[in-house]
Amino acid sequence: MKFNKHILILIVLLISSFAVAQVKFEAKASKKKLGINERLRVDFEMNEDGDNFNPPGFANFTVVGGPNQSVSNSWVNGTRTYKKTYSYFLTPKKRGVFTISQATIEVNGEIYKTLPIKVEVTEAVDKPTDPNDPSYIASEGIHLVTEVSKSKPYLNEAISVVYKLYVAPNIRIQTPGTVDVPTFKDFWSQSIEIKELRLEQGTYKGEDYSYVVMMKEMLIPQKTGDLKIPALVLDVPVQVPTNRRDIFGSRIMKRVNKRVTSGTRTLQVKSLPETGKPIDFTGAVGDFKMNVSASKKELDANESLQVKISVNGNGNLKLFKLPKISLPSSLEVYEPEHNEKVKTNLSGMQGSISDSYTVVPQYKGKYPIPSISFSYFDLKTESYKRLSSEEIVIDVLNGPSSSNANSDNSNVLSANKQAVILNNDQFAFIKTKTSFSNVNPTNFFKTNTFWALLLAPFLAIPLAILVRKKKVSRDADVYGNRIRKADKLARKYLKGAKKSLGKKEDFYIALEKALHNYLKAKLYIETNDLSKDKINSLLKSKGVEDATIKDFMGILENCELARYTPVDQVTMQEDYEKAAKTISLIDKQAR
Repeated sequence: MKFNKHILILIVLLISSFAVAQVKFEAKASKKKLGINERLRVDFEMNEDGDNFNPPGFANFTVVGGPNQSVSNSWVNGTRTYKKTYSYFLTPKKRGVFTISQATIEVNGEIYKTLPIKVEVTEAVDKPTDPNDPSYIASEGIHLVTEVSKSKPYLNEAISVVYKLYVAPNIRIQTPGTVDVPTFKDFWSQSIEIKELRLEQGTYKGEDYSYVVMMKEMLIPQKTGDLKIPALVLDVPVQVPTNRRDIFGSRIMKRVNKRVTSGTRTLQVKSLPETGKPIDFTGAVGDFKMNVSASKKELDANESLQVKISVNGNGNLKLFKLPKISLPSSLEVYEPEHNEKVKTNLSGMQGSISDSYTVVPQYKGKYPIPSISFSYFDLKTESYKRLSSEEIVIDVLNGPSSSNANSDNSNVLSANKQAVILNNDQFAFIKTKTSFSNVNPTNFFKTNTFWALLLAPFLAIPLAILVRKKKVSRDADVYGNRIRKADKLARKYLKGAKKSLGKKEDFYIALEKALHNYLKAKLYIETNDLSKDKINSLLKSKGVEDATIKDFMGILENCELARYTPVDQVTMQEDYEKAAKTISLIDKQAR
């Protein structure tokens, strides 16, 4: 009897252990040791369909792909085999030994966790030389090149920079993802819009290649010496041929992700020559024409005319100042209205800029607008050139006379010294007599104004009591004050993110920074090296509800994933509102 009892207990234990072993959830890394220039694949596999998958934070790594989800479900001899996998592709940020922390999944109401994985990142390793290796084929068949129109430009000379992705005929690519966009310090830069990525035919090192123009920039150097053009870095999904063939005899393609960089280029920017440089030179470089015109040459005093100075051509039109006009003081001149009609393309800026002055003459006479000169550096002849306008004479036909203004040209030149004309009523604005009247005190008392001033303090007392009670009631409303304070705090931290709504990458970087800054302020911690589990436990210790913590962690996850997946304006707005609500809830719930 006892023997049967022991057997029964043993059977129950075996069944229980078998039931527990039913669910498997584990993390697998493609390598435990890799070079800093290599990629790491991490798979999270489970043998049961789970919900609420929560990946680790992947500190010290950059997620360049994923999560890619795959499901395998098969029946063999009546036995079901199920496998669900979440895959991530990572690139290390630095060398060292790092731990990929735990991921969690919920299966049938139970939470399962993976074991942490230690990965060693070493210095860069040599590329594989196996000609059949897909990574080697991709590296040999894809090249990102920076093409510069001129390697030794002058200061303020426009140059073009084009980033081209060359692809060998035997491989195929999908739309590349941008990892690092160059920023052009020491240059005035203008991006040239590319409406669509088009595959074109060309040559690379003498061999036939297809290429895609990924980025176009027009640059104008603002410093002399050696200036660097930074690299563009892309992640390219590549399909390369393998040695295997399908049933139709065609080669089977294998997909790999390849990170390519264009490398940096150095320009030697030359100074403009000092020999022959005009005194009035303001930095104009290119090929220009100048025009000075007046809307009227005959008018009456106190009428207005427009004097316009315009420069048109090809060059750095937005980066220099137009010459000023010099007029006699009898002509009242207002600040000019600046206007630009400039188009920018790879060859530089084309169009015109102008300053339009409003001029109002005060006296009758003839007034010259002296010749105006403008100098620039001509790139074709590599010398300075000067443009000068013709003198324009403004004839004021009717108006008060000035002792220094007449028809004689010699007197015209001295028109800037005007005599002061006095008249008999020039001091008429100064009053020499008073208009005071005696105040009769009997007229003030018992008036409406008197009674209003007398009763106003008594009427204000009930109002002050009401305001006081309102303030006391508001101060006593601890919960309401906490809500108002929490909402104010959420708006404070999310201010930067709100400004970036519509710009996906800037928005999610600002949103993630806001969430981290909030944790620093609220929990008095540094979040750089904290895992999601640590943040989760700290928030729980503060009394924050599980649902709120889950929402907070979900927003952090969205910030990570949104950088590598397409996101629309509506999703960004929803994430912003959810973040504001979650920060407010944490601030109300945390003790």
